[in-house]
Amino acid sequence: MPYYERSRIYYRTFIIKSNPPAAPIIAGIDEAGRGPLAGPVVAAACILPCPVTPIGEGRWQLKAERGAGCIVGDSKQLSARQREAAFSVLDAVCVHGIGIVDAPIIDRVGILEATQLAMQQAVARLAKRCKPTYLLVDGRDRFWFDVPHSSVIRGDSLEPAIAAASILAKVTRDRLMIEADAVFPHYGFARHKGYGTPEHREAMERHGLCVLHRKTFC
Repeated sequence: MPYYERSRIYYRTFIIKSNPPAAPIIAGIDEAGRGPLAGPVVAAACILPCPVTPIGEGRWQLKAERGAGCIVGDSKQLSARQREAAFSVLDAVCVHGIGIVDAPIIDRVGILEATQLAMQQAVARLAKRCKPTYLLVDGRDRFWFDVPHSSVIRGDSLEPAIAAASILAKVTRDRLMIEADAVFPHYGFARHKGYGTPEHREAMERHGLCVLHRKTFC
């Protein structure tokens, strides 16, 4: 069933319609950075400005009114260059919000709660510009929002709005870790983005932990 048809079904099921009924406003939500040893978990909530065209399994072409266009798909399946190109377009034409929760909070509340906090931040910032009527959330975890929502397993390869959110979250987090590399050059954050690579683990043994490290992960 096409994405927009599913969205209409969600809307009819969970939203009290006005008279005449309002069009649904669907936002996709995804996160980046649940697994690394260092750095924040970042979430994005995104409303696509127009329908998209499927161009292959888990990929869509977005063509906005102003002529801007990009490929949207699971951020993990796109190259860094493709993600950056898509981010530039999505940032310009989509209504979106970003949530960021840093390592000390992750250590205090746990990664699942921290992920929910980041997603709630993202939705709150999105709603300041455009309040969504339904949320599509990547994954199987049942997070809480004050907007009707559904969890979609493998959502970043099934729902274009979630895929767009995955790109926004991933690129935002990568850029933060590249900035962190300039402050903490011994760890190589620009290369591994805080994940537990052999290079990163060796640097941790040599230099100890910095404020960006999640002590409960290390």
